[in-house]
Amino acid sequence: MTLSRREGVDIRPTLLRVLTDLYVQANAHSGDEERQFVELTSRLIDQVDDATRAAVRARLAIYPGTPREVLQRLGLRPTDPAQRVPVAHEIPASPSAPAPARALSEAELRMASNLSMQPADAAEISDMFFRASGSERALILQNLLDTPLKASARIPAARTKRAIETLEMAAFAADVENFTLELGETLILPARVAAQVVNDPGGEPLACGLKALGMPSAVFQRVLLFLKPEFGTSVNTVYRLSRLFDRLSERSALIMLAAWRGSTLAVTRAKYRPTLYDDERHRARSAPGQTRPATQAPGAGVMPRTGSQGSGS
Repeated sequence: MTLSRREGVDIRPTLLRVLTDLYVQANAHSGDEERQFVELTSRLIDQVDDATRAAVRARLAIYPGTPREVLQRLGLRPTDPAQRVPVAHEIPASPSAPAPARALSEAELRMASNLSMQPADAAEISDMFFRASGSERALILQNLLDTPLKASARIPAARTKRAIETLEMAAFAADVENFTLELGETLILPARVAAQVVNDPGGEPLACGLKALGMPSAVFQRVLLFLKPEFGTSVNTVYRLSRLFDRLSERSALIMLAAWRGSTLAVTRAKYRPTLYDDERHRARSAPGQTRPATQAPGAGVMPRTGSQGSGS
């Protein structure tokens, strides 16, 4: 909700989709959870675009535990188990088939995805991702695919080929330090963020970073088996992360990479305050004025020479 009130990226459609997906996953909810869901969604339903509202309406229409207030706001009627379903009216035949919609070109798709993230918003998205659970992280990455956020540019193919070979060799040697260093340099991430991605206990940030790098699925599975014992010794963890890696889109991974890069700008701006135009002049030390030596008359400074011979010579 804080992000939705800021200028820059409109995060409200993504937030409403994530809240709805998390709500319909459970079969039952407590009174506090239902009140919180009604409060959050009631603010967002009227503020999102039609496509997001239609997607949320379709999800909640078939969910039996949707609150009555949300149903009324979406224009849906509460379901009654004893109510007989009426037969739909016959659909009249259309006089002429509509013309097929023209597919957008690659350039138009790139132009439609040009909303850059502000550093503060990128930091919020990054923190939300690292604080979320495994299922919530998967939903966040899935919903990033439909957002108009600008993704980071792909790493050049020649650079990624060398990096993938180096990362695989470091994983075979269980050299987490060099693995983190190589990943941070290739993805252009600070050492702090690269270490956070590699050392995360869930493994979803690592899968996201290597997907943005363009690592093949077979190589990613070998990295999971050898890089860290807590990953390689757990069959469930290897299977879960491999499945997430295969389903993860490159665009979602590149958007999250842009959020990681942008979050470092927010930290840097908060660390240093802006300087005034005359700060340097006030901080400069006052030096005493230097006086030029007085000009002497010609020959005034010449000492008389006394020869070793007598004056009569």
